[in-house]
Amino acid sequence: MKNLILTIAVSVLMISASYAQKYAYVDTQYILENIPAYTAAQEQLDQISKQYQKELESMRGGLEKMYKDFQAESVLLSEEMKRKREDVIISKEKEYRNLQKQYFGPEGDLYKKRESLVKPIQDDIFNTIQDIAAQGSYAVIFDKSGGMTMIYTNPKFDISDVVLEKLGYKN
Repeated sequence: MKNLILTIAVSVLMISASYAQKYAYVDTQYILENIPAYTAAQEQLDQISKQYQKELESMRGGLEKMYKDFQAESVLLSEEMKRKREDVIISKEKEYRNLQKQYFGPEGDLYKKRESLVKPIQDDIFNTIQDIAAQGSYAVIFDKSGGMTMIYTNPKFDISDVVLEKLGYKN
C-alpha cells in the first residue's frame, strides 16, 4: 500500500514537472524610477508635504509660545482668566491635531493627492505586467522590490525593461 502511494506521488510530481511553467520577475521600484511622470509626482508630493509640515511647525511654535506665556503669567491671573487661557490653548491644540490629521491622516489631503498622482501610474504598470504575462504565458511574475527575498535571480527572467518599453519609456 505504501509503495502504491509513493508510486502515485512520484508519478504526479513527474507529470507536473513535464508541464514546465514560465516564471519572471520585475523590479517595480526600478520601473517607477525610470518613468518621468512618477519622478515628477514624487517631487510634487514632497513639496506639498514640506509645505504642510512648515505650516504645522509654525502652528506648533505658536502653541508653545502661548503655553510658555501662560506659565509665566499664571501667577498673576485670576482663576477665571486661567481657565479662559487654558481653554484657548486646548482649543488651539485640538485645531493643530485636526489639521495634522487633515494633512497626513489615512484619508488626508496628502494621501488623496498621492492617489490622484501615483495610482494611475501604478495601475498602468500592473495592467502592462498582466498583458505581458498573458502574451508570454507566464505562470507567475514576482516583484523583487516588494520585500520578497530572492536569493538569486537570473537577469534573463527580469522583464522590467520589457514593461518600461511597453509603457513607452526607454532606459
